[in-house]
Amino acid sequence: MAKLNIKPLGDKVIVQRVEADQTTAGGILLPDSAKEKPKRGIILAVGNGRLLDDGTRSEMQVKKNDEVLFTSYAGTEIKVDGSEYMIMDESDILGVVN
Repeated sequence: MAKLNIKPLGDKVIVQRVEADQTTAGGILLPDSAKEKPKRGIILAVGNGRLLDDGTRSEMQVKKNDEVLFTSYAGTEIKVDGSEYMIMDESDILGVVN
C-alpha cells in the first residue's frame, strides 16, 4: 500500500474497506454488481480528537491499524492514487473487531 498523504482533522478517521466476499456460503461466484459493500475496514489514520467546549480535545477511542465495523451510510468515499478510502466521524464506528 502506498503512503497516504492525508491527515484527518478533529474526530475524523480514514478507513480502507476490507475486500468483499467473492462467493456465497454455497459457493456461488458473485459478480461485482451483486456484492454488498463491506461495513468493515482498517483504520489508516486518526485525527487528534473532537474539540470540547473547554478547549481541550477528547481522546480518540480507536487507533491506527484497528479493524472496525461501521454503519452502512458512514463517511465520504475518496480515491487517492487509484485506491479507495473513506473519511468518517469516529461516531460512525460501531465497534472494534478483536
